[in-house]
Amino acid sequence: MATSNRTLLLPEVVRRLGGLEIRARHVVEGLMSGLHRSPYYGQSLEFRQHRQYTRGDDLRHIDWKVWAKQDRLYVKQYEEDTNLRATLLVDVSASMNYGRGAMTKYEYATTAAAALALLLLRQQDAVGCMTFAEEVGQAVPMRTGRSHLATILRSLESMEPGEKTSLESMFRIAAQRYPKRGMMIVVSDLLVDAEETLAGLKILRQRGHDVLLFHIMDDDELDFPFAGPARFEGMESADSLRCNPRALREGYLRSLGQFLATVRRGCAATGVEYALVRSSDPFDAALLTLLSRRMNILRRSA
Repeated sequence: MATSNRTLLLPEVVRRLGGLEIRARHVVEGLMSGLHRSPYYGQSLEFRQHRQYTRGDDLRHIDWKVWAKQDRLYVKQYEEDTNLRATLLVDVSASMNYGRGAMTKYEYATTAAAALALLLLRQQDAVGCMTFAEEVGQAVPMRTGRSHLATILRSLESMEPGEKTSLESMFRIAAQRYPKRGMMIVVSDLLVDAEETLAGLKILRQRGHDVLLFHIMDDDELDFPFAGPARFEGMESADSLRCNPRALREGYLRSLGQFLATVRRGCAATGVEYALVRSSDPFDAALLTLLSRRMNILRRSA
């Protein structure tokens, strides 16, 4: 994607656009405009079967070799011709409200989730949405159609980050509320015990769901740039700590690296697609990192 296009998808630019729907449409249009320059666009598709041609089918998909042999028109169908069933699981716990940059993690997460919903609904996929913290916030049933976007946006906009995160129990509830196999797109900062997260993800995989994990963290959390004497306050507890951050930085970054390595290994072991995203990343880069591993979404949208 050209630099000028990517500039338009920086969080500080997107945030100034106002409402969630406007931001989502801006992100999707920017993503689509750059997709034709992407190395992922136009790659071969996985053939599934033939079906007889009907009026309105794309002529590019007609198998002329079959026509020459049988004097009948058939079109090729690919794996991505089958509509998806996707559920957005969006973390709205208190820790998601952190951010010293253009967007908090919550603002970044809801914008990304709204863009994904729009992208999927445009191609006639069914989309559901569940916001959660320690309990379920909003649960939107699975529906198709572009008018369904408004319902999903309301569920995302109606929440204020609060309470603790309880990922394992929330993933268990999601598996019960959306029992049919599909794609689960998790958007969270994962600030809970790694083993709890992995146990919850394993539940979703055992139920047959394809799981994509969109791990959002702030630059401060990843780089720990603090220097002078500081007081750190827990966002999901009453705990606080006065300290010299420089004395903690090395140990903090080491622990963070171990945590991220545990999450990555656990996701790889259970077949979960994992992407770590900074809340300062341009939205096109963030979404392409995740969706390039599920090429059917990108190819069908292009």
